[in-house]
Amino acid sequence: MSQDISRRALLSGAAVTVSAVAGAGILGAGRAGAAPRGGTVDAIVVGGGLSGLAAAKSLVASGASVLVLEARNRAGGRVHNIKSPKVGATLDAGAEFIGPTQDHIAALAREYGVSTIPTYNQGDSIFWNSGTATRMSAALPLPIIPAAPQALGGLTKAQVEALAGFPVGQPWKHPNARYLDSITWQRYIDTTVTDPTAKMLMTVAMSAALSVRADEVSALYFLNYIAAAGDEQNPGTLIRLLSTDGGAQERIFVGGAAQVPLRMARALGNRIVYNAPVRSIGWSGTRATVRSDAGTFTARKVIVAMSPAISDQIRYLPGLPAPRVGLTRGYQMGSISKFSALYKRPFWREKGLSGQVYGNGRPIDVTFESYTEGQHILMGFISADAMRRLDHAPESQLVRECIENFVEYFGPEARDYIDYANFKWDLEPWSRGGPVAVSAPGTLTRFGPALRDPVGPIHWAGTETADFWTGYMDGAVRSGQRAAREVLGGLR
Repeated sequence: MSQDISRRALLSGAAVTVSAVAGAGILGAGRAGAAPRGGTVDAIVVGGGLSGLAAAKSLVASGASVLVLEARNRAGGRVHNIKSPKVGATLDAGAEFIGPTQDHIAALAREYGVSTIPTYNQGDSIFWNSGTATRMSAALPLPIIPAAPQALGGLTKAQVEALAGFPVGQPWKHPNARYLDSITWQRYIDTTVTDPTAKMLMTVAMSAALSVRADEVSALYFLNYIAAAGDEQNPGTLIRLLSTDGGAQERIFVGGAAQVPLRMARALGNRIVYNAPVRSIGWSGTRATVRSDAGTFTARKVIVAMSPAISDQIRYLPGLPAPRVGLTRGYQMGSISKFSALYKRPFWREKGLSGQVYGNGRPIDVTFESYTEGQHILMGFISADAMRRLDHAPESQLVRECIENFVEYFGPEARDYIDYANFKWDLEPWSRGGPVAVSAPGTLTRFGPALRDPVGPIHWAGTETADFWTGYMDGAVRSGQRAAREVLGGLR
């Protein structure tokens, strides 16, 4: 098979130049450079999401020749904008929010001229408990209800454990790692609080972030997730993880978060090959051979910028070591969809509501207000069992259930929507869920180091491999930059 990096491949009926470009400073100029003729590039990046793009950007800036192979026909991965079908409004289908200490994604947004606005957080939010709505100030972390003190005690215990000797990004080194990784978050809740409402509050604190059931994820994993909600100068906190003002949901991107990776991809130019799912990676000596649907390419190094839950779709030759295999088998993607309804006016504000709901409502358990191009939006997450139930349901059923859920939360005006949009990440073949892959009990303490340990010429990226802000856009960027540093160290 040809190893000519500059050959033309026919992808989706259009001729696309497949090339890798060497030289530092090209990205800053925002233009493509000359492609080397034949031979081997310094690095192939598998995956054109934020992580892979950040890795490629760093490598090119250091003078390395790079080729990015992306399975989809677009860049961005789990950061994706879609259009509503009637009015054509731009909506965030995937990652959307940005907040304090997420400085890596913020720096990229500034570099590429993508601005942000505050998430609306005025008035009251709603705590929904089995059909009963309790209004609470949007500034409060918990509703003022009888179960609140016990729930606060349980969440405070989790926060203390997340700060007690947690080596962020290496939870298997926690002093109590073996026990915490032997139980699920559900077991952690059951041994911490007794009140049913307090249990539900602790469950929602996890499911709102991970979109899985409490019995599907290791307690150690979620405690590390809390510890990761910060940076090197600011320890991670549960408040920062879950809050709007001062938290991870503080701001949204004007025009959609996907503008950042799309502009990064434009700067990388013809270094990216789309419609190129990678089928196998083989290596021998100092060369790796990457076979994709767009052709076969060779490189000195490879970065696999994919979730560990789906990276095993690639065949590795020779095979991966047992710890890496065990790690990928112990991870699963969350089940999630984002449903958005567009309105001419934010009628909920007229009722003194922020547009935010959390609790055990179905199918939507968490909502936020959003805004795009003159349209006011109620956005809700469908997750875990509710999402799995609706994955293959008719679109009309999903829309009906979601709108009636909004009616329960905000009143009959919610039926007067002008358009809607929905994106089922479970059915997206190159993600298989979202927002992040989570680990089952026993995975991190047995196989955790394999999350980032290189295998031959292969290095691992993706938001799941980040230290701080794993699961978020900032974590994705951090992981790509870290993998690029590893590769550059091996190329010298």
